[in-house]
Amino acid sequence: MSDSSRISLPAVPAVLLSIVSVQGGAAIAKGLFPVLGAAGTTSLRIGLSALVLLVLVRPRLGQLRAAQWRAVVPYGLALGAMNFLFYCALARIPLGLAVTVEFVGPLGVALAGSRRWGDVVWVALAGAGIALIAPWSGSGIDPLGLGFALAAGACWAVYIVLGQRTAAVLPGQLAVAVGMLFAVLPVLPFGIASGSFLTLTPHLLLLGILLAVFSSVLPFSLEMKALKTLPTRTFSILMSLEPVAAAVSGWLLLGERLTLYQWLAVASIVVASAGATLTTSSPQPAIGGE
Repeated sequence: MSDSSRISLPAVPAVLLSIVSVQGGAAIAKGLFPVLGAAGTTSLRIGLSALVLLVLVRPRLGQLRAAQWRAVVPYGLALGAMNFLFYCALARIPLGLAVTVEFVGPLGVALAGSRRWGDVVWVALAGAGIALIAPWSGSGIDPLGLGFALAAGACWAVYIVLGQRTAAVLPGQLAVAVGMLFAVLPVLPFGIASGSFLTLTPHLLLLGILLAVFSSVLPFSLEMKALKTLPTRTFSILMSLEPVAAAVSGWLLLGERLTLYQWLAVASIVVASAGATLTTSSPQPAIGGE
């Protein structure tokens, strides 16, 4: 982003601030669900994010080559589907658990193709974390919400793979700005069908702008800047803290209290994610998860 260079934070604090910003944005989103629903909130967030990024980055769309379009369009569609499914999960289960379950996606990408027997430990830890919050464990978690979170995690995995391909043909800032234009396509029909846009007021629009800034514009700016100087492995380890940040944000901002078993689930997946990052040969940066 043309403005990102003005952010003078060191890399590590930039990543941590990005994590806090994303979780604050998720709390704003959850407050909008009763009025706009998950589809309306996602459409508002992505649509406003796309507008802001277009103004900041000013991409020259007419100059993109066919190979760049072929890369960025599916990347954007995966981004939109991921965010929509995550918000569908967030409407039904606590923030900390939604992020924790969604993190299985990037963890799977990090472990894909691994030939190390030691990595079985991380798979087992992640599986134990999911088992601790699964409906059959008596956790009281909405099974549909859990399913949405798992589906969002699968989309996050696809998003990471497609993001790597897109980054090979487009600079990161340009890829995000253009990809966000297509991210709205998977969710906009649901947002329109819900009729939620008819209830928009200046107050809700302002909250939507804050949501776009905290959930997309600011985190992407901070993360892209951090990745210029921070090793990918270090970045991925820091991002592994996101489920903890989500659980704490849910508690402080939304009054969502997790049980001991649910905290153990969060800890299991955080340790699995950090451990996989440390032991795999090529960790994948998990940018823009929610």
